[in-house]
Order: sequence, then C-alpha cells, then structure tokens
Amino acid sequence: MIRPFHAVAAAMAILLPLGTPAKADPNACSAPPDLTQFRKPLHNLAHALSIRNEATIVAIGSSSTAGTGASDTAHAYPALLANELQKRWPMAHVTIFNAGVGGEEVNQMVERFGRDLMAHHPDLVIWQLGTNLMLKSGTMESFTDSLRDGLQLLAPVSTDIVLMDPQFTPRVLVEPLHVRVVAAIATLAKEAGVDVFPRFAIMRNWINSGEFTMEDFAAPDQLHMNDVGYGCMAQLLADSIESGVKAASPATTETARAR
Repeated sequence: MIRPFHAVAAAMAILLPLGTPAKADPNACSAPPDLTQFRKPLHNLAHALSIRNEATIVAIGSSSTAGTGASDTAHAYPALLANELQKRWPMAHVTIFNAGVGGEEVNQMVERFGRDLMAHHPDLVIWQLGTNLMLKSGTMESFTDSLRDGLQLLAPVSTDIVLMDPQFTPRVLVEPLHVRVVAAIATLAKEAGVDVFPRFAIMRNWINSGEFTMEDFAAPDQLHMNDVGYGCMAQLLADSIESGVKAASPATTETARAR
C-alpha cells in the first residue's frame, strides 16, 4: 500500500504571497555536484526509512522556510520538498513539518527547539538561518554563539542535521556581512560534523551559468524567492537528501522506491 508524504504547516508559520510566479521553467534547475553532495551521510534518516519505511523531517527557519514570496502555502519549499521526495520514494511515508517563522533570528529559533523541533522526534532537521542577522544589524558574535548553542542542543538527539545558508538575492547582496555569515555557517557546520545545503552558492551558480536571471527566481521584494526559486531549491535539496541516504545505506533508497 502506498502511503502519501505530508507537508505539515506549523501554526506559527507565516506566508505572505508576493507577486505572480516567474515564467522560467523550474524543472530546468541544476547545480554542480560539489555544491549538492552532502559531506556527511544521512544515517538517521536512512535508518528510519530502512527500519520503519517512514521518517519525520523538521524544516526550521525564518520567512524563507515559512514561504514568504511563494504564491501559496503549497509552494513553500518544505511542501515542495515533500512532493519531490515522494517522487523518489513513493512507497515511504515521510512527514515534513514546516517550523518557519518570519523575521526570526537564530537565538529565537533555538528558544523554540523543544516545542517546534524536538517534540516531533525528527530523523532529519533542515535549519535555515543567517539572513535576518544582516537585515536586523545583529552581531557575528551573537550569531555564532547562538548557532553553536543550537548545534550543541541537537548533538545528543538522534537526528541528521543540515544547515541552509542565506539566499542569493539583491537585498542580501547589498549587506557586506553576507560573506562572513555564509563562511561562519560553513565553518560551524564542519566543526559540529553536520551538513550544509549551500543555497547562496547554488543560487549564485544559477546566475553565473546563465541558467536563470535574478528576476526568474527572486520575489518582487528582492529578498525572498518566488515559486521558481523555491521549486528549484526543493528539487536540488531532494537530490542531496536522496544521495545522503544512499551514502548511508545503499539499499535503503531502492527499498523505499519499491516496497
């Protein structure tokens, strides 16, 4: 019996549709393997799929997790990710909780880990962060301290962790701090032994390769992503997750496909 995937929007998630979807084809998106290949296998997610044929993912973050810039809730990236994973593992049952809250900084996300993250007993956590530090003129010290605190809280939990860095959009690029934020996320992820989905570098590659223009994937507010951007991100993230599961347990992917 095939059991469907679910993307569950948490009560606190805020979605503010902005504009209409871009005309570019989200199915055309790509990125070099060195950007999408996780360095650390997803052992916990692979174990859950292998033993139970089901798993729980929590996507925690701020407005670009909640889905600001998308045309509706179905086009927030966690919902699109659920669809992408269903295509890859049609016989598995994976629930994705959207724990995105617009405007939050890292310390605020960490404060709600117990209620909005650990309460779901996730097998994978996708933690999007960094943009609001720049927009709210925060300090790098407070950012790195809060990120370390969060990673330490998650360390004893039986879950895989993927950090997602800021988006490559005009309102991020005008903030000089963006270079340090992206570098700090990569450094602390390596220090903690967790993966990074390098959204910033992936989106920059879309521009540099000529695959997309900024208008193709950026929302009218020049900060968030639109339906094309979220769709492409979900596809590439699903590819990364699938390969991370396969690296942890090569048989798991085929089992989830064919069981």
